[in-house]
Amino acid sequence: MRIVGAAILGGLAAFGLVGGAAAQDEAGFQAYLRTLRADALRAGVSARTADAVLPTLTMNPRVIELDRGQPGDTRPNAPVPRFAPYRERHVDAARIGRGRRAFAANLGRLRAIEADSGVPAKILVAIWGHETNYGGYKGDFDLARSLATLAYEGRRRPLFAGEFIALLKIIDQGTPREQLKGSWAGAMGHPQFLPSVYLRLAKDGDGDGRADIWNNETDALASIANYLRNAGWRRGQPWGFAVSVPGSLARGSLDTRTVSPRCPRVFERHSQWRTMREWRALGVTPQGGAWPADDVQAVLLEPDGPGQTAYLLTSNYRVILDYNCSNFYALSVGLLADEVAR
Repeated sequence: MRIVGAAILGGLAAFGLVGGAAAQDEAGFQAYLRTLRADALRAGVSARTADAVLPTLTMNPRVIELDRGQPGDTRPNAPVPRFAPYRERHVDAARIGRGRRAFAANLGRLRAIEADSGVPAKILVAIWGHETNYGGYKGDFDLARSLATLAYEGRRRPLFAGEFIALLKIIDQGTPREQLKGSWAGAMGHPQFLPSVYLRLAKDGDGDGRADIWNNETDALASIANYLRNAGWRRGQPWGFAVSVPGSLARGSLDTRTVSPRCPRVFERHSQWRTMREWRALGVTPQGGAWPADDVQAVLLEPDGPGQTAYLLTSNYRVILDYNCSNFYALSVGLLADEVAR
């Protein structure tokens, strides 16, 4: 006997999915699929693929629940949490150890990809580690069902309808439908690319004629490198480094005046750009290692406030933000990369 608990029923009720309402929403979803099919055909998807996939789909209320439950306080003056606890969870001994083993096991292919792309091998491994724990967990949601559901729900319909159509194009190219599993929001494979990103930037790293980011680690790492190179990675520059900041630093004079159209709360925490020569003149000192070239530019970020570890961050840090626009994510990628290569 199948038993539905009260908590599950309560969650379904919150979305109007109990009893007759469930049937009504499923009927609405099925009606929306007809619109989605027409849009897909206009975008160049074959009728063969559309007719093989769409009739198999039912609405997935779980992905709607997950989408609406995303954390984050976007109020302008909302407090920013401390970075230190995040770093302890994401740049921990276990992840560093697995990263070093992954680095050693893939050293030859990583060096070849680095030579071709200019993106350091340690950065590729660190992103791989953050996205899927070095391939340990890539997600098990049926992406076609998830993306169609999120498009139907409508809160971000243009995004998810476009990603659903991109997924159908991937099937058109020969990728089996059953392989297309991933996160509830559509990210897939070792790099957790959205379907549209796969179509644009996935790369065949081993020359077999196919960019298999799901099962082929060489293709996955080459695709991450291609993403970062396309986003503007500068060969030979660091992502950033930890620094100590004198208490006398006039921080107000360094506040950024630029308002970013993309994730503004991330970028508003960065200072104005200064050269390494200028930061050195202001009394900023590296906590380890040497300064980059004098003309390399960087911004200052103090994620846990004055008196705590700060970071000078180059344009390559901004490239990591392009992968995931979160200061905590980008900082932990850089720090994990340094530990993996140590």
